[in-house]
Amino acid sequence: MKLLGRQTWQFADVFLNTAGTAVGPLESEGPLGDFYDKAYNNLHCNEKNWELAERRLMEDAVSSCLAKAKLTEKDINFFLAGDLLNQIVSSNYTARGNEIPFLGIFGACSTSMESLALGAALVDGGYADRIIAAVSSHNATAERQFRYPTEYGGQKPDTATFTVTGAGAALVSRERSNVKLTGATIGKVKDLGIKDPFDMGSAMAPAAADTIAAHLNETGTNADDYDLIVTGDLSGVGSPILKMLLQEQEIDISSNHRDCGLMVYRPDQPVFAGGSGCACSAVVTYGYLVKELEKGNLNKILVVATGALLNPTMVQQKESIPTVAHAVVMEHAKEV
Repeated sequence: MKLLGRQTWQFADVFLNTAGTAVGPLESEGPLGDFYDKAYNNLHCNEKNWELAERRLMEDAVSSCLAKAKLTEKDINFFLAGDLLNQIVSSNYTARGNEIPFLGIFGACSTSMESLALGAALVDGGYADRIIAAVSSHNATAERQFRYPTEYGGQKPDTATFTVTGAGAALVSRERSNVKLTGATIGKVKDLGIKDPFDMGSAMAPAAADTIAAHLNETGTNADDYDLIVTGDLSGVGSPILKMLLQEQEIDISSNHRDCGLMVYRPDQPVFAGGSGCACSAVVTYGYLVKELEKGNLNKILVVATGALLNPTMVQQKESIPTVAHAVVMEHAKEV
C-alpha cells in the first residue's frame, strides 16, 4: 500500500534531481546567500513592476532547475506551481511561457511542499516521468494584496512576518540522484480562532503540530529519527508554540527543529518575527537543505510547509484564519 493510515503517502523510487532558486536583495544578504542560484540587488528584479519581478523570479528558478539537469521544457510532463497572488497569476503566466502542461495549486505558504508531494505522487503512480514543482512570492506584491502597499509605510507589530522575495523549483523523476523523496503527509485545515493577520506564526503553529504528529504516528517513526524537522514560516512567534503543542503530545522536537523563516534572514535584518511566503520554505529547502542532503551532511529530514488560507475579504469580515501544513520526507541516497 502506498497509503499509510489516513493521510500519509509513501513513495518507492522517486528522486529530486535538481533544484533552482532565485532571490531578492535582502535574502541574498542573509546567512544562506551563497546557496542561491540567482540573486537580484533590487526588488524590481530589473522589471517594470513588482508583479513582473515575481514572475521573473519563478522563471529564473525553473530555468536554473532545467539547466542543471540539461533538459528543456519539452522533457517535462507537468508543471505544478503556485504563489500568493490572486488566481496564482505568477504561476499562470510562467506556465504560459514554458508551455509545459500545467496544474496550478494554491495552499498559501504551504504550496512548496504541496506541489512537491503531488508531483512525487504523480511520478510514483506512473502518471508522469518528470515534473517540475515551483513556487514564488515577493514582499511588495504580497504587501500590496494582503496589507498595504509598502509605499504607505504602515507600522507593524513585532509578531508580523516578512514575505520572502524569491522562488524555488524542483525537478522530480524516477532517475536516481542523491536526494530521494520517500513520503509525504497531507495536512488537515486547522483553525483555533486567531483573527490577527499580523500574527501568522500563532495561527499556523497548530496546523504544523497536527501534521507532524500525524506523520510520526502513521509512519511509526520518532522525532529523533530525523536529522531535522523543518517548518515553513512559523517565525520566532510560532516556533515556540509548535514545540509546546507537540510537547503536550509527548513529542519533543527541541533538539532538531528549525524554521525556514528564521534561517533565511540574519537576526539583525529588519524582518520583524522572521520570513514568510511561498518562497520562504522553497528557497531554504531547494537552495540549502537539498545541497546538504546531496553531500550527505544530512541523511533524513522532514520539511513541513505551513500556510494561512486567508484572503483580504475574509480578514475585513473579521473571519478567523484557517491554516494547513504539508510535509515531505527527503533522504540522502547514494547515486548509482
